[in-house]
Amino acid sequence: MTLTGRSPITMFGPDFPFPYDDWLRHPAGLGRLPRHRLGTPVAVAGGGISGLVVAYELMKLGLRPVLYEPGELGGRMRSVPFEGHPDSLAELGAMRFPTSASTLFHYLGLLGLKTRPFPNPLAPGTPSTVLDLGGVVHHVRTADELPAAYLEVGDAWEKALQDGAERSSVEDAIRRRDVPALKSVWNRLVAELDDQSFYGFLAASSAFESFRTREVFGQIGFGSGGWDTDFPNSILEVLRVVCTHADDDQVSILGGAQQLPVGLWTHPPENLAHWPAGTSLSSLNAGAVRPAVTRLSRSGEAITVEDSSGERRDFAAVVFTPHVWTLLGQVDCAPELLSVPQWTAVERTHYMNASKLFVLADRPFWRDPDPVTGRDTMGMTLTDRIPRGVYLFDDGPQRPAVMCLSYSWNDDSAKMGPLDDAQRLAIVLRQLKAIYPDVDIASHIVAGPISVTWEREPHFMGAFRANLPGHYRYQRRLYTQFMQRGLPAAQRGFFLSGDDISWTAGFAEGAVTTALNAVWGVLDHLGGATHPGNPGPGDRFAELAPVELPY
Repeated sequence: MTLTGRSPITMFGPDFPFPYDDWLRHPAGLGRLPRHRLGTPVAVAGGGISGLVVAYELMKLGLRPVLYEPGELGGRMRSVPFEGHPDSLAELGAMRFPTSASTLFHYLGLLGLKTRPFPNPLAPGTPSTVLDLGGVVHHVRTADELPAAYLEVGDAWEKALQDGAERSSVEDAIRRRDVPALKSVWNRLVAELDDQSFYGFLAASSAFESFRTREVFGQIGFGSGGWDTDFPNSILEVLRVVCTHADDDQVSILGGAQQLPVGLWTHPPENLAHWPAGTSLSSLNAGAVRPAVTRLSRSGEAITVEDSSGERRDFAAVVFTPHVWTLLGQVDCAPELLSVPQWTAVERTHYMNASKLFVLADRPFWRDPDPVTGRDTMGMTLTDRIPRGVYLFDDGPQRPAVMCLSYSWNDDSAKMGPLDDAQRLAIVLRQLKAIYPDVDIASHIVAGPISVTWEREPHFMGAFRANLPGHYRYQRRLYTQFMQRGLPAAQRGFFLSGDDISWTAGFAEGAVTTALNAVWGVLDHLGGATHPGNPGPGDRFAELAPVELPY
């Protein structure tokens, strides 16, 4: 939470502390292109939030983005209406966004999209939270009501962060946007902790000496819930989330997250270069995207894009935003477009799996008071059973209400993978009956189920990237790929972006900021430049570059 009188924490760095929000707000804009480059077609592969931001900003600069997308616009911002209830949505992908995501919020504001607090466990707007561990159930409304053992686990986590990761120093530098102080602390932490897993970091802390403390922390976690499925990942992945408050003060987008990428497709920007007023990405693309990219090759100075219809087109630049693993099989990509070390980084990329299951209830019956205890009938639920996380969305006492009956990750997601929707629902309802023996959830269901398992979705490789210990060097190669000055000609003009390129995978902020890196890269590649008073990420790269660990 932001304290009164203090600057807010934002997702500023820590690996590359460039102020993307300030860059976007500057009246000089993101840059200018040579006159002869205006109207030049540029291919953008992927219609998720990263691809739409790239295309939107390139259009503003005066280029002609050609968007390729095999499915519908949105990517992992996928809002699916329930049959017969078009206003009730299952958010299959991104559904909660931290208020610290200041660059993302630039685009939410641009489109006039509204938000509301997300019902995370123990969040101020969450009526009640239910914890079910080892068959023991606790009903609480605030953190102060937690059992003493759980409060001790929370204290242990705070102690581990301070003693082992200098949390207060990192957060203070982020709050003040003090680049020298931030890089001094964070660069040292990267060198010290790159080889450490999340679990190893906990086990090495005196605050987590007992296995039981680590076990309870894994189930209950912090912020949005239990994080034991992240235990094998690099502790640096978790520290980035914690120190930028990405797991705190989260909101949902009213009307569905998919409105954001779809809105950028149809929104006519102000201050367009080259194009007439009222131009949008949709109008530049005749109202339709091109189908899936199937092949990428080099044709002299141009890059040839072949799509699933068989059409081949040459482009001066290409921005690729889908998961990088798709370059290994789904797309026949010429090896010369990336360096050998970059291809190694693509191969080593590690993805998290995730599953969700939604139903629509006739009304938010979980707010009914229990006649014996007076408590809410149900609450946001964290459990060590198969459902893992249950989220409840209330749109009014007599309106249909969305229930996310299960949100699970990795091994827990794999348990759902072979099951169809009906089987998933039956299993989840049976498990929840053990927590809520007197609640007949099924009698309130009026639509659904709707489910997703991201590792099984076409064109996706999982929910998002999550680095393993020792992967920092690989991530740095992918993140810095937009810096192409001095590279061999064969490796120039092809740019990667998306949340798996970013330091904060799984967060839309990372997808947006790497999109802006790619925009700068295309601008530079085509002979353009930023305004001297508003330098871009590439202009400040030498000053802000992520630390380079010895090889």
